[in-house]
Amino acid sequence: MLFLFASLTAFVVAFLVTPILISVLHKMNIGDKPGGRKIHKIFIPSMGGIGFVLAAFVALTIWGWQFPIPDIRYLIGAISLMFFVGLRDDMVELKATHKLIGQLVAVTLVVVMADIRIHNLHGFLGIGELDLFISYGFSAFVLLALTNAFNLIDGLDGLAGTSASLVLTVLGFWFTAQGLESYALLSFVFLGGIMAFLFYNWYPAKIFMGDTGSLTLGFVLGALIIAFMETNASLPEGASWKFEPIFSAGITLMIFPLYDMARVFAKRIMKGKGPMTPDKGHVHHFLMRMGLEHNQVTIILLGVQVFFISMLFFFQNFSDHFVLPIISVVVILMGLRLDQVTVKYVKKKVSKSPKILEIRSLHGSVKNKIKTEVKDLDNIDINLN
Repeated sequence: MLFLFASLTAFVVAFLVTPILISVLHKMNIGDKPGGRKIHKIFIPSMGGIGFVLAAFVALTIWGWQFPIPDIRYLIGAISLMFFVGLRDDMVELKATHKLIGQLVAVTLVVVMADIRIHNLHGFLGIGELDLFISYGFSAFVLLALTNAFNLIDGLDGLAGTSASLVLTVLGFWFTAQGLESYALLSFVFLGGIMAFLFYNWYPAKIFMGDTGSLTLGFVLGALIIAFMETNASLPEGASWKFEPIFSAGITLMIFPLYDMARVFAKRIMKGKGPMTPDKGHVHHFLMRMGLEHNQVTIILLGVQVFFISMLFFFQNFSDHFVLPIISVVVILMGLRLDQVTVKYVKKKVSKSPKILEIRSLHGSVKNKIKTEVKDLDNIDINLN
């Protein structure tokens, strides 16, 4: 019941603070302008992460004294640092190296100081306990990957917040069941803040979370998932809510962000571009090209996440050697099918769209006639350049 009160506290604070934040950011002209890769048509304030991160910390302050918060003091410090890295990047865009250095410091606090790391592969690929420094390096890589994978999906109204809400709900109840109150509290206060933020970020969005929110939230999810994996691995046989496929469980919780990151990086590299080169190759961009609205895409991708988490519960007693290949094959097949359907839809749409210039000969003369009207182009999403 206390976790419910903590979550409600974060919800109320975020719900009240976010409209004020929207007004202030509008006056300061801080936000995303339309154009380029942007999908929205008007100026929308960003840095909405300030609202729900502040709400989470307020709720932690009010309710945290009843739980063993010292267990996660380094994690809370690292979250604060990641928040300021995102805040600075939103206000004055950081160089990639500076941004990475800030992230590495936060990651080090979690992996080294808080000792939230992957200690053992438990026989996966024939590997057991990891050497200390290999464990540090591998855990840091995983946490950075999870953080930035989540950051990359924040490109559609409500998408990142909805995805995070599902994961935080699962983690919150799992930590509660295992008696890990500090991790459960952290999960629920961020869940409450995000649920309130979604009232203003759902399509049509009044505010975006920006790197201030997406980096911080991705980092929280990444750290909690690593903590979940390690705690899950240490549970005795037959324990309640124990998942035998340890790594499959962690991957499944972030399956959409991880797949989307791997997909766009692979496509960019195949085209001779840098993996961090921005484009419109994300999964949500492809679904938008099929004529779906923001909220429809978000609900579809939420359904995909629910499907894979349900698979995790179905294969709860099988090993990673069995579950991980199955999940990987299903994800790849779904991705390939998405590409096929999207290309087919776009070709069909192009074939039915009026040509920009239609040249017709009039009685043997060389006169040209433009048939297309402006209204015909209003709703065309295809780049004709």
